[in-house]
Amino acid sequence: MILKKMEPKVVNLSADYKTRAADLPGFFRDVFSASESEEEGRVVSALAADLLKSTPEDDLLGVLALDRDALAGCILFSRLHYDQDPRQVFLMSPVAVRTDRQKSGIGQKLIGFGLEQLRLHGVDSVTTYGDPAYYGKTGFQPITESIAKPPMPLSMPHGWLGQSLSGDETPIEGPSRCVSAFNRPELW
Repeated sequence: MILKKMEPKVVNLSADYKTRAADLPGFFRDVFSASESEEEGRVVSALAADLLKSTPEDDLLGVLALDRDALAGCILFSRLHYDQDPRQVFLMSPVAVRTDRQKSGIGQKLIGFGLEQLRLHGVDSVTTYGDPAYYGKTGFQPITESIAKPPMPLSMPHGWLGQSLSGDETPIEGPSRCVSAFNRPELW
């Protein structure tokens, strides 16, 4: 008898992150500790905990990938305020997929699902700060500060990425403000 290796599947993509909120800081810590460093795991865990605790409900959206009942991935989106522009803009960060499930398409599916949730909430544009090669697979393009000014000086400007969800590609006007959890220069 020949046994075929069955690829585990993500059973559910969910925007009900609040039911797992207590698990999320530990999830981010474990993923970033394994893929980056223990220090990075602590930093991202503290960021996630702060986002979940201090961000007003209307300024935060989270999406989950669940493999049966196990958390396989999570993304948090928080509002960027551009006081001189009426468009709604969100920042996609942090993003994590369990290390044993990376390179299986979960991250891209989860990003796509999260972007669709943002569209449903009337969000016009999304930014992120990360690897252009990875995030480019889901429609993010490198942007400059003249297209959308980040809330803090960037240590790696090539990682400032964005995409329109509404089709409006015009630059976003004015300076930006992030939610309090991101209001730390060392994160940028």
